[in-house]
Amino acid sequence: MREWIVAGNWKMHNNVAESIALAKAIREGLTAIKNGEVVIAPTFTALFSVGEIIKGSRISLAAQDMHYEDKGAFTGEISPAMLKDVGCIYVIIGHSERRKYFHEQDNDVNLKVKKALMIGLKPIVCVGETDEERVKGVTQSVVGRQLKEGLSGVEKIDNVVIAYEPVWAIGTGKVATPEQAQEVHFFIRGILKNLYGGSTADDIRVLYGGSVTKDNIGDLIAMKDIDGALVGGASLKVDSFLGIIKVISSKQ
Repeated sequence: MREWIVAGNWKMHNNVAESIALAKAIREGLTAIKNGEVVIAPTFTALFSVGEIIKGSRISLAAQDMHYEDKGAFTGEISPAMLKDVGCIYVIIGHSERRKYFHEQDNDVNLKVKKALMIGLKPIVCVGETDEERVKGVTQSVVGRQLKEGLSGVEKIDNVVIAYEPVWAIGTGKVATPEQAQEVHFFIRGILKNLYGGSTADDIRVLYGGSVTKDNIGDLIAMKDIDGALVGGASLKVDSFLGIIKVISSKQ
């Protein structure tokens, strides 16, 4: 059985002091939960400090993005080696906000995924369609393209996590129904089976993201192919984040 995972993407929120306080509260709140994996992704400026707080705990540190080069004249960017140096285990790649606001393409995602794996980081690869694309009925076409091109040339995906985040549900208060989410998760796992074989695909964790709360996650996690959640806004408050984790833990 695949181990559940909940990842909190703090986005551009919380200064260092606020990040430390939130990380401490999450660590303390997890003492009663023995199963699963928890990941938190603070801003770059708080990575080291948060990493020190969660060291030795069940919480893994993640970055929200990275460059695909080792070093160079890339003002404002951060390399995968720098992320490893501050204790990152995971890195979020291809989030819809990176694609929308910073015009990242599938090829950029692919370069980052391959570099992350090469250096020993575990990528959380995000895919998902816009509202317009869902209305047009091209969800599978879009998600399939993002997944195939994002993983092009990646021979082993043991350390890859996939996150399906319908863009129309991110920060909008809308959430895919459990049936809608399961349909896409099943489709994603089918593509992985075609690319890597059934036994490998069955072991890959596929998360749902998009206005996840402790009130709706129970029905979502009950679906066969949903293995956890990539959480945005609800990860910024300890009660709501721990609430999501507790619901998932109780279902597994």
